[in-house]
Amino acid sequence: MIIDLISDTVTKPTKEMLAVMMNAKVGDDVFKMDPTVNELQEKVANMFGMEDALFFPSGTMANQAAIKLHTQPGDKLICDKYAHVYNYEGGGVAFNSGVTCNLINGNRGMFTAAQLEDIAKETPQIYLPFTKLVCIENTTNKGGGACWDFSEIKKIEKITKENNLKFHLDGARLFNAFVAKNETPKQYGQLFDTISICFSKGLGAPIGSLLLGSKNDIEQALRLRKLLGGGMRQVGFLAAAAIYALDNHVERLAEDHKKAQEIGAVLESVSYVTKIEPIETNIVIFYVDEKIGADNFINTMKDKNILLTPMGEGRIRIVTHLDYTNEMHEILLKELKNYQK
Repeated sequence: MIIDLISDTVTKPTKEMLAVMMNAKVGDDVFKMDPTVNELQEKVANMFGMEDALFFPSGTMANQAAIKLHTQPGDKLICDKYAHVYNYEGGGVAFNSGVTCNLINGNRGMFTAAQLEDIAKETPQIYLPFTKLVCIENTTNKGGGACWDFSEIKKIEKITKENNLKFHLDGARLFNAFVAKNETPKQYGQLFDTISICFSKGLGAPIGSLLLGSKNDIEQALRLRKLLGGGMRQVGFLAAAAIYALDNHVERLAEDHKKAQEIGAVLESVSYVTKIEPIETNIVIFYVDEKIGADNFINTMKDKNILLTPMGEGRIRIVTHLDYTNEMHEILLKELKNYQK
């Protein structure tokens, strides 16, 4: 048995999801003729109280399209130093949009309105890149599944409006935040110009993300998706998986969060772990004794068929997910308790 805790992207469709996929009604989505894609887009736009939505093959492409929507080459976006759009999208901000990033030194991937304010109010100068966009990520991947405080997001949104800046949410694990914080999609739909959400992480679909926004933004995003090579044909098979995930896999995210808390409790109890980041959702980040070392620990666990991932700077990540069973959970807890230096 392989216990894969590298990411929540490793999940495979359930039998029920596969059945729905195989029976999906499909058409050519490039011509907006796939009925299942259209259903998904309308369903989620209504869920968030936003005007429209567009299905993308990946969250990275959805984010990159949003950045291109809101900026011109030579502009600047503001994000946290841990932001996915800066760290894990292949330099796409520069490659696709010709935009630079002003990084804020936040806490676990989250900055405050006060930190943003001075940058946002910067007087435009011909020798400076023009600030046009603020991006945040919820939950924060590199920040260990941390959830933003909604009141702080509202303060940030106020600053963006006052300074004529666009506001984009990378919501790759947004539904984890909804479950953990008892929040709703419509709360978020009221604050952001665009939102990307991913179906292939905790929600358990095999592929796919949505970009939400105004009718005008999504019309432009359709063109950008084509330019980026993201036009798809009979993609309703995948949209059906996303619909099933929304209808059946949201509330169960609480199970992933509970398992993550239980893993954290065991890590707290063992002497070889030197630090554990706060655990709010399904991501656990921790440090082991320098005498052991992160790479050595990961390799030792791999020999036991338990797959973890390094996050740099001695950090080790565990991500719980739909395919991480109770049996696997008990094996992992036992191995963590019995680990020998």
